[in-house]
Amino acid sequence: MPRTLHAALSLALLTFALTGGAHAQDSGNTLSDAPQPQAAAPAPPVTGDSVTLRGTPLDILKDQGAIWTSPIRIRDRDLAVLVPLTLAATLAVTTDHQAMTSSRLNDASLNSHANTASQGLLGGFVAAPVLLYGLGHIHHDNHATETGILAGEAMVDGLVVDEVLKVATMRERPALDGAKGKFFQRSVGVDSSFPSTHSIIAWSSATVIASEYHGPLTQIAAYGLATGVSLSRVLAKQHFPSDVVVGSAVGWLIGRYVHHRRHKFDLDY
Repeated sequence: MPRTLHAALSLALLTFALTGGAHAQDSGNTLSDAPQPQAAAPAPPVTGDSVTLRGTPLDILKDQGAIWTSPIRIRDRDLAVLVPLTLAATLAVTTDHQAMTSSRLNDASLNSHANTASQGLLGGFVAAPVLLYGLGHIHHDNHATETGILAGEAMVDGLVVDEVLKVATMRERPALDGAKGKFFQRSVGVDSSFPSTHSIIAWSSATVIASEYHGPLTQIAAYGLATGVSLSRVLAKQHFPSDVVVGSAVGWLIGRYVHHRRHKFDLDY
C-alpha cells in the first residue's frame, strides 16, 4: 500500500471513530478566561451528576468502546472534519522525506534545544490537569476539578489510541534509513514514529482546557503551546511532519469528544 494512501486511511479511520460520537452542542454561555475565585459568588449550576475521579476508570473504558465502534454512526457532517484532516495528513506524508533531510534541520544544537523544549512543554500539559484538580479540590471549585479530571481522562484515552496505532503502523523514526519513514517494519516494534505521542497528549489536554475555559487568552495559550509541542518534535528530528499532524488531530478530536460527552457544568460567567 503506498505510504500516502496508508496515512490517509489511518487518519480517516481515527477521524471516523472519534467524530461519530462528538456532536453534542456547546453551551451558548461565555466562559471566563480562567477560574476566578469570588467569596460571595454562588456555585455554578450543574447539569447532572458531577464528574468524579472515582468514576474515571469506567469512563475511560466507555470512551474506548465509543471510539472504536463509532464508525457505524458516521454522518455526512463528519466530512467537514474528515476531509481537511485527511488531505493535510496526505500532503504531509508526501513531503516527509524532503522535510527531514533539509539542511536546516541538520543542526545538532537546534535538535537538542527543540527536544528539550518539547519535553518541558509536554510536562506542563501533564501537570496542568493535576494542578487544576488540586486547586479545585482545595478551593471547592467544581469547575476546575472537572477540568482536571477530564483533561487527565483525555490524555489516557489518547495514549491508548496512540499505542494501538504504533503497533499497527510500525513506522521507522526519521533517524533510520535516511529518513525514508517506511511503515510495517517489524524491527521498529512498539517504538513506531507514527503518530507522535507528545502531540496526542498535548493536544488532548489542551483541547479539554480550552473547551472548559473559552477566554481568548486561554485559547491562545492552550493551542499555541500544543502547537509548540508538535513543531518542536519535528525540529528535534524525532518525528516526521505527518506524525505530528495526525497526532495533533487525534489529540484534538479526543479532547473534544471527552469534553462533550463528560462535562456537566453550564456556566454563565
